[in-house]
Amino acid sequence: MTTREDAAREAAALGEQLRRHAHLYYVLDAPELPDTEYDKLFQRLQALEAEHSELRTPDSPTQRVGGKVLEGFAKVRHKVPMLSIRTETDITPGGASAFDARVRKELGLAEDGPQVEYVCELKFDGLAVNLRYEQGVLVQAATRGDGEIGEDVTQSIRTVQQIPLRLHGDAPPVAEVRGEVYMRRDDFEALNERQREKIAAGQKNEKVFVNPRNAAAGAVRQLDPAIAASRPLSFFAYGLGEVSSPEQGGPDCATQFDWLQQFHAWGFPIGTQTQRASGAIELIAFHETIARERDALPYDIDGVVYKVDSLELQRRLGFVSREPRWAVAHKYPAQEQLTEVLGIEVQVGRTGKLTPVAKLAPIFVGGVTVTNATLHNEDEARRKDVRVGDTVIVRRAGDVIPEVVGVLPESAARPAQQRGPVFTMPRKCPVCGSDALREEGEVDYRCTGGLFCGAQRKEAILHFAARRALDIEGLGDKLVEQLVDANLIRTLPDLYKLGFTTLAGLDRMADKSAKNLVDALEASKKTTLPRFLFGLGIRHIGESTAKDLAKHFGKLDGIMDATEEQLLEVNDVGPVVAKSLRTFFDQPHNREVVEQLRACGLGWEEGEPAARAPKPLAGKTFVITGTLPTLSRDEAKDKLETAGAKVAGSVSKKTDYLVAGAEAGSKLDKALELGVAVIDEARMLEILENGL
Repeated sequence: MTTREDAAREAAALGEQLRRHAHLYYVLDAPELPDTEYDKLFQRLQALEAEHSELRTPDSPTQRVGGKVLEGFAKVRHKVPMLSIRTETDITPGGASAFDARVRKELGLAEDGPQVEYVCELKFDGLAVNLRYEQGVLVQAATRGDGEIGEDVTQSIRTVQQIPLRLHGDAPPVAEVRGEVYMRRDDFEALNERQREKIAAGQKNEKVFVNPRNAAAGAVRQLDPAIAASRPLSFFAYGLGEVSSPEQGGPDCATQFDWLQQFHAWGFPIGTQTQRASGAIELIAFHETIARERDALPYDIDGVVYKVDSLELQRRLGFVSREPRWAVAHKYPAQEQLTEVLGIEVQVGRTGKLTPVAKLAPIFVGGVTVTNATLHNEDEARRKDVRVGDTVIVRRAGDVIPEVVGVLPESAARPAQQRGPVFTMPRKCPVCGSDALREEGEVDYRCTGGLFCGAQRKEAILHFAARRALDIEGLGDKLVEQLVDANLIRTLPDLYKLGFTTLAGLDRMADKSAKNLVDALEASKKTTLPRFLFGLGIRHIGESTAKDLAKHFGKLDGIMDATEEQLLEVNDVGPVVAKSLRTFFDQPHNREVVEQLRACGLGWEEGEPAARAPKPLAGKTFVITGTLPTLSRDEAKDKLETAGAKVAGSVSKKTDYLVAGAEAGSKLDKALELGVAVIDEARMLEILENGL
């Protein structure tokens, strides 16, 4: 048993930590700890107070729901307290059995007695709110706050389309409906994409959100309701506050499930996975079913909730401390955990993409032990400021590759000399030493040694052998993997050095299959210039572009030696494609592979260059601003540059046209001030098709 003095010191320290993190989570919407870490601290304090009851003071975090009212919001005293429910610490199926056993014990039911009926719901990850309706009209919305007093967020809640401003059908004099404001994953990703565009455009005070819960809660807790209106918020109803009795005109509901149906009849969305369950076996089945479906859900959950269905039994069970005895949250393995960054390495993908990967002290998260987590790209690694030695939050959901969400603030606040260096992407491929380049407008660096790089070898061979390229029948994924893993093929020319004896000696390779592949390789030597060019796997060079290049230059040497300016003269070739071609053929080993393939006997008919046609928008300068209806800025820029136009980043007297989309800002004002012609996307496409 812990001594009273040691317990008091530990309890005081835990209380201070929990109050700080509760303030960050509930008040500032800027949590620093994953929920699982907070739960561990909370449960330890509960254990100490159970062991030494005198430590359970009125201001202990265990005696309150958590959170305070933000300054600037009116205070709302809840007519019925908004209490939290207990979290089941056993995340295995045994957690459901334990809850059922506690309920049966409290109700005095014998082991062979009737099963308890429950309602099973999802535990949504958002912001809990209380919606008060009087005579069917929404008059007030409040956050949970500390459970007794919340924040008046009525104006923000009115912007949530899923929340009815007037209840459907017959409404009682008073009804308080409780539920969760949340953000769907697809809406969250779209919101963050818009945030990244704003940041890239230089807009200050903008940020990328860590998770949907923060984005939703932050939107509701804004004094300006326009911010909530600008974010795609959703809502699920699941609970009840004050409500008029049946004698006063309120619904006569006897169960939790009946209330959920009433909420739905009033116009609220309720969880479609919600269902009744009888006894522990069906609770376990629900927990396991949702676990399988969890990652496919369109929104985040961190567990399920079991509630005794009968309201009469709920009243009999009552409450203990801050929690009802008749409900419990049964969580799943944590999707976020804390660990240390031991190193940062760069991995090269099958298509040449360079990805920084954090090497981690092993941590159990999302049901598996994780030792690596992606940092996505150099910009993300720098934005999150992840360095060797930092303590970071790691997230893993389902089969998604684990990622570093962020650095723990205490770790980031260490003196610079105590932290590792800022991450910088190497400018050479760590596998083959080829140049690693990042194209304009892209976030990823890529290895330029496509035909030479060991990391890209399998993908390069499969692409080369594809039906629309060299069409080498019989050379599929498994065989390529076998040939590369056995070190029989290092570069493309090695394909044509394979003989019947070598192939027939491979596992699961019959003589006939070996002969057919030898014949297919021989047949592939006679090809066309577009097929060969496409087969080289040069970034951005598709079949159509390969045909245009072959038609324009007539010969492969002409393409290999062309300058970017000469490449831009080709139909549908813009700056991105031209730079990609020039970069590829500037690598000596890529040229060497081409020459070796020719020496192996690959050949095609070549002709004279086609007549050069002038580009219709040559000499014209365009600027693009705002969000276009159907095209991204990069797509619009590529189309304009392909037609010969110059696309600038700012408006000046030299600008001929400003292409303006939705939310066009200062560039539009500048264009109007200078008298620059302003056009929309439709007019731009018309110019591209028909000329000026």
